[in-house]
Amino acid sequence: MKRFTIELPTEGANDILNVSAELKNSLGELTGEGLLHLFVVGSTVALTTMEYESGLVRHDMSDVLQRLIPDDAHYAHEATWNDDNGHSHVRAALIGPEVTVPFSNGRLLTGEYQQIVLMEFDTRPRRRTIICTVII
Repeated sequence: MKRFTIELPTEGANDILNVSAELKNSLGELTGEGLLHLFVVGSTVALTTMEYESGLVRHDMSDVLQRLIPDDAHYAHEATWNDDNGHSHVRAALIGPEVTVPFSNGRLLTGEYQQIVLMEFDTRPRRRTIICTVII
């Protein structure tokens, strides 16, 4: 087993970052078959896969999440902690903090148009850490 981390700055408020290239660079020297497990640290951030193209990233995901989990609704979290990111916690919990992807000889076995993305939901810029565990 091998473990490494990736640290990324985000802009907050639905920033979506493609982390596939950085992961591919980190796996480049590995031979054989295995799994790459990714876990992002934080309760207002998530990981998933998607086609990283401007329409989906900039418009569709934000629009769907706004309709499902509006940022202007009442959240008990905000009343409890006197902050403005209750929707951020709900969105992150819905999508989840982890992804596992198979790899072969240093290549992620994702689809041609499938990228691994970090989704930032907090209301302010953050510095995020992804813990990457290679299982062979």
